[in-house]
Amino acid sequence: MPHRTQRKSDKNPAQLDRQYIWHPFTQMQEWIRTDPIVITSGKGAILTDQWGRKYIDANASIWTNLHGHNHPVINRAIHAQLVKISHSSALGLANEPASYLAADLIQMAKLNRKRPRASDSSKKPPPPRQPELTKVFFSDDGSTAMEVALKLHFEHQRRTTPKITPRYLSLENSYHGDTVGAMSLSHSPLFHQSFRKIRFKVDRIMAPYCYRCPYNQAQAKRTDARSSRQCRWECVQQIKERIETAKRKKQPYTAFVVEPIIQGAAGMIAHPKGWLTKVARLIQKYRMQLIADEVMTGFGRTGPLIASHGEGIQPDFLALAKGMTGGYLPMAATLTTQAVFDSFLGPYDSFRTFFHGHSFTGNQLGSAAALANLKLLQSPRSTQQRKHLEDWLENALDRLWRHPQVGDIRQAGLVAGIELVKKWQTREPFPLKEQAGIRVCQALAKRGVLTRPIGNVIVIMLIYTMTKRQVDTIVAALSESIKEALPL
Repeated sequence: MPHRTQRKSDKNPAQLDRQYIWHPFTQMQEWIRTDPIVITSGKGAILTDQWGRKYIDANASIWTNLHGHNHPVINRAIHAQLVKISHSSALGLANEPASYLAADLIQMAKLNRKRPRASDSSKKPPPPRQPELTKVFFSDDGSTAMEVALKLHFEHQRRTTPKITPRYLSLENSYHGDTVGAMSLSHSPLFHQSFRKIRFKVDRIMAPYCYRCPYNQAQAKRTDARSSRQCRWECVQQIKERIETAKRKKQPYTAFVVEPIIQGAAGMIAHPKGWLTKVARLIQKYRMQLIADEVMTGFGRTGPLIASHGEGIQPDFLALAKGMTGGYLPMAATLTTQAVFDSFLGPYDSFRTFFHGHSFTGNQLGSAAALANLKLLQSPRSTQQRKHLEDWLENALDRLWRHPQVGDIRQAGLVAGIELVKKWQTREPFPLKEQAGIRVCQALAKRGVLTRPIGNVIVIMLIYTMTKRQVDTIVAALSESIKEALPL
């Protein structure tokens, strides 16, 4: 029988959960009608519930876990730090692990600049400018990392070009967090419509959503939407026109905000290859700054350790979170340039300080976990394993095209989104009230696989230590669950 912590109450944890806990992004009226799965332990990619049932963690514990649960290397690192000190303030004090971590993050975020071959130099446009990231500001989670980037850009812009009011442009359906500033940068009607009156205005622009793009002339086929793109990059042209219009009106944009390579909460919208490079050239041309939200895409999720680097792009602000500690502890960081840092320097009474902070900034336990995580990530073994996983996932997903309800399969590295539709030929979406994605995930849970949908999109997020058998099991269970939950 699984171990259970002794409690004075004889109530089942599921009962206590329903009685006292308010869950995020959850309709609680429906939640309290059934017993939730209560997780009590984990090992590798496997989670175990209070009754001893085992599940594959197919969304990496909401996109945070990298090397598996209970990893001995990270466990040892946390324990070694715990016997020293768990936390001390970063306000007026420094600490060892946070200092080492900041240095390692800066090293990880260095872009490997490859010189173009002489034969290519005349054929390709020059790459966008590549700012150097030199400073790290620690915080607690993805929302706060983006809040820091937003506020740093705002103050830097105000101080260096005081005649220009900072203005932001971001993609439709984007999601950058739930603090007020991060919500303002986002354009997710489902998540943020309720709070529209407390958000400040940020303009939105067309996202490169190839599967549902009105300009994409590719016929609906059971193929990867990115490889079947047939357009003239109208989405990039719209960004250019919007920026130029704002400049003519003397209300220029000063920053562009994006999740590089794939938009997570928008429905795992994978951007076509080359899109980010084209946009970065526009950002450079119009002297804007690029804010990269790599809260989900960072730390190898899409292949390279920094997703932007996959297209040779270095942002002015880099927000990291989720996988920073390997899925162990809440911790985040915002990396930026020396120029931004310098704009906050001055005498004590100049009040040029960055007036922002968190009680647990630079926490020692989180830093120790993150240091161990980075060491594992950059090992040859982990790098090779991630490449194998990417190939295994791509091959396994191919079998899902046989389902009439599978409209699109989008994969970027170890991330996949399977968009469910009523019929693949028409691409007609299921009404949200039918809970197609939820029903499929419920059927998956019965088969020992846990994940969480985004509307009609089933998310698969691999843990880096998964085996080929586990990847095949996830996709096979998904195939069976689609048949069960969405019968023709």
